[in-house]
Amino acid sequence: MKKISNYAVIVAMLFACSAPENETVKFPKIDVKYPQTKKVDQTDNYHGTQVADPYRWLEVDTAREVMEWVDLENKTTFDYLDKIPFRDAIKKRYTELFDYPKLSSPRKIGEYYLFYKNDGLQNQAVIYIQKGLSGEPEVFINPNTLSSDGTVSISLLGNSKDNKYLAISRAEAGSDWNQIRVMDLETKKELPDQLDWVKFSGASWFQDGFYYSRYPEPSEGTELSNQNLYHTVYYHKIGTKQSQDILVYEDREHPKMNHNAGVTEDEKYLVLSASPGTDGYATYVKDLSKKGDFQLLFEGYKNKSSIVHHLGNGKFLVHTDIDAPKYRLVEVDINNPEKSHWKDIIAESENLLDGVSTGGGKLFALYQQDATNRIYQSEYDGSDSKEIKLPGLGSTGGLGGRESESVLFYSFTSFIFPPTIFTYNIETGISEVFYKTELKFNPDDYMEKQVFFTSKDGTRVPMFLVHKKGLELNGKNPTELYAYGGFNISLTPSFSTSRIILMENGGIFALANLRGGGEYGEDWHRAGMLEKKQNVFDDFIAAAEYLISEKYTSSEKLAISGGSNGGLLVGACMTQRPELYKVAFPAVGVLDMLRYQLFTIGRAWAVEYGASENPDQFKYLYAYSPLHNLKDGTAYPATMITTADHDDRVVPAHSFKFAARLQEANSGDNPVLIRIDKRAGHGAGKPTSKIIEEQADKWSFFFYNTNTEVIYKE
Repeated sequence: MKKISNYAVIVAMLFACSAPENETVKFPKIDVKYPQTKKVDQTDNYHGTQVADPYRWLEVDTAREVMEWVDLENKTTFDYLDKIPFRDAIKKRYTELFDYPKLSSPRKIGEYYLFYKNDGLQNQAVIYIQKGLSGEPEVFINPNTLSSDGTVSISLLGNSKDNKYLAISRAEAGSDWNQIRVMDLETKKELPDQLDWVKFSGASWFQDGFYYSRYPEPSEGTELSNQNLYHTVYYHKIGTKQSQDILVYEDREHPKMNHNAGVTEDEKYLVLSASPGTDGYATYVKDLSKKGDFQLLFEGYKNKSSIVHHLGNGKFLVHTDIDAPKYRLVEVDINNPEKSHWKDIIAESENLLDGVSTGGGKLFALYQQDATNRIYQSEYDGSDSKEIKLPGLGSTGGLGGRESESVLFYSFTSFIFPPTIFTYNIETGISEVFYKTELKFNPDDYMEKQVFFTSKDGTRVPMFLVHKKGLELNGKNPTELYAYGGFNISLTPSFSTSRIILMENGGIFALANLRGGGEYGEDWHRAGMLEKKQNVFDDFIAAAEYLISEKYTSSEKLAISGGSNGGLLVGACMTQRPELYKVAFPAVGVLDMLRYQLFTIGRAWAVEYGASENPDQFKYLYAYSPLHNLKDGTAYPATMITTADHDDRVVPAHSFKFAARLQEANSGDNPVLIRIDKRAGHGAGKPTSKIIEEQADKWSFFFYNTNTEVIYKE
């Protein structure tokens, strides 16, 4: 007879009880023994303030002792997760939910259409090609054959004007580093061209080559951690070596600048953006028919002005926030570029003009109204504007293409409306379903709604709530509160199979649209950046308090989650109000606000956060930096930090140091774990197998620590 442990008996007895919905069960405590993390004598002087950094050694992620620490922490984490009795059942259910075909909108290149398709559980989507919309799809590139573990991903970049060649980017293990290669569309063969050390770049074709941006080759061993400096634009001619590429633009005096270049559709102008960071940039143009330098069209770096289309004769359509915090579309003549000569094509309105695209000789204006999309078609002069009716309130994207196109594609989704692709006939204005996602759940069983709550300073903030219909508001519902709140990024409704796990088990998903995001334009963004960053944390805390006061949930049933800048959000809020939440999920977070700018692309975020080198900015950064605000003897929420060894966007040192310090400071019984993925990065290109494992672990940890009975049984 198989021996059964006392722990397993207790758990089995708990599951044998038929508890009413949302009635609290009490799972037995899982003991955790954390690895001993050494401390070093390291103190830094910031403008007269002495700041200890005893875990500095964890920043060297390639050091043997750091890798050994990673293995010990992972062993602790997975030993804990292995003891959760319903973990396998959650993984099984999530695998079932995730196993459905996923299709992207087709991209037209000449007579061909290219699209991504994942049959269900493939690690990476396969890229298919077909002639015409009724042609037979053929495999163009199958990334799953490029690595044994599915960690190589492929993205489609620009194509040549004659539609013969297509540039692609190849990334490994989730790193931001890309390698650009070139495919022949007719033969489906790869050319010898190979461009290395590319980051944050497209491939914009002109004549027999393309423009792209790259960094110098880093020294060995520093590829995933050193600062990325001297982002430079080159021109690559097909059939030549990268060493022969032509230097187009560099700025040796300002190594921290980012530069990207793109050619207008008519190939008459090269447009260059120059940015010191993630907010604000200068825009230059160069007449490709003439020799000469770039001409400054919009100076930097307070505003954002993007060229949408060249109308001809040096007249450009520009999407800008100059004198328009909710953006407008203007016509600018390069021969008379002064603001007094601008012509409003789409004036600023009460709703955010999120973007403008062109296709088939028309303009498509994408608006946000309380974080949901509306889209309008018009002529180039803004006349004859008409709304394109969407299936409901949600998010849309697409409706872009060359002037010669007559049919465009767009997608629509919401929290309970799986992604659906539509064709749009420009002449008739008729939309038709091109591809509808079929899932193993019934959307009619769920509801989505938007509420508004009041933040600490009286600001009205929106929040989406998604849950089963008929859910009782008794304060006992397990709830995940998610947000981002930064970098002018808007969170609009989107579908996630992972959230079905939560909602099937009586849970609520809440998404708060905090200041710092872009939902209401630049004023909303600026109200949550630099010295006003605390507003973002106050908004998130107010969202949690609203959910509790309105009896959606309670502190014992509430988890907060966010990734990257959202990981900073979770880290700051769990240190400021640790008693308000039961569980915290800081994912790939920016957690050391005094040193983030020293690694990879971190210096670009200084325009959003500020930097500790500045005495005034140091004060507020130090006041909320999650790593530096953990206090000994405090009971913190049950926490599972997630990061990855190839994250070269937010280096794992942030999470390593935060985990070590949190394990030291925490005085309560709640577990503090760090889950460190191997051969994975910041999130992009993560294979399906890793996604399923990570989400199963997340929900297992969440349900166990909120004492929520799971409906799935082995």
